[in-house]
Amino acid sequence: MSFTKTTEQSSQYESLEQMSVRDLLANINNEDKTVPLAVEKALPQIETLVSQIVAKMKLGGRLFYIGAGTSGRLGIVDASECPPTFGVPFDLVNGIIAGGDKAIRKAVEFAEDDASQAWKDLLAENITENDVVIGIAASGTTPYVIGGLEKCHENNIITGCITCNEGSPLALTAQFPIVVVVGPEFVTGSSRMKAGTAQKLVLNMISTTTMIQLGRVKGNKMVDMQLSNVKLVDRGVRMIMGEILVSYEEASALLEKHGSVRKAVEAYQS
Repeated sequence: MSFTKTTEQSSQYESLEQMSVRDLLANINNEDKTVPLAVEKALPQIETLVSQIVAKMKLGGRLFYIGAGTSGRLGIVDASECPPTFGVPFDLVNGIIAGGDKAIRKAVEFAEDDASQAWKDLLAENITENDVVIGIAASGTTPYVIGGLEKCHENNIITGCITCNEGSPLALTAQFPIVVVVGPEFVTGSSRMKAGTAQKLVLNMISTTTMIQLGRVKGNKMVDMQLSNVKLVDRGVRMIMGEILVSYEEASALLEKHGSVRKAVEAYQS
């Protein structure tokens, strides 16, 4: 089956180098405005995948993102933000990038072309049937990602994907594909732009909705967040004050004693 790489089609804009700074910014902004609408069309796909993730996590499973380049980095960003935001173990949500950790800062040539490496990387994390693996690739053609999902299927591991090209090999490989068609990029083929923004929005939705479903948010507050700096400690104190009728000093003492907003409030109310 053939497909069109919409992210690599030429955009309506020509001679970008002749535009003023203001025109460049305005046109990029206009393109960016279309991304949330494209994501909206994929909400049913996102819902289906999140339901699979929640079910597996309730059985003790984990979530893995695999990707190359910008896609891999976006997965790592989302995974790394889950422990401080939701107080979950550092290995509950994991980001793996082609080329290893050194590829986070500097591109590793041809790392994305190795179709067998992703599975080796997942085996190093003791992947199991309770886990879910999401491949991220704007083009939907990255061998590292596709090969990883194929091996997951051989080992009865649920897979999803986030891509921006409908009918791509990755979309056809994943069991639960999320396809956000953002169209041609402002700079032709630069999928770090609209495609990257779309991927980030979807990742936010996946991790946040999953954590809420797992009870890691109360009301709309991050009651399990890690108290890793003065700002977050102050925020935690004020959260406690919003839940129970105590002074700032009393709330601060409760937080220091119990180590989290949730535990402090539960201890006070028990």
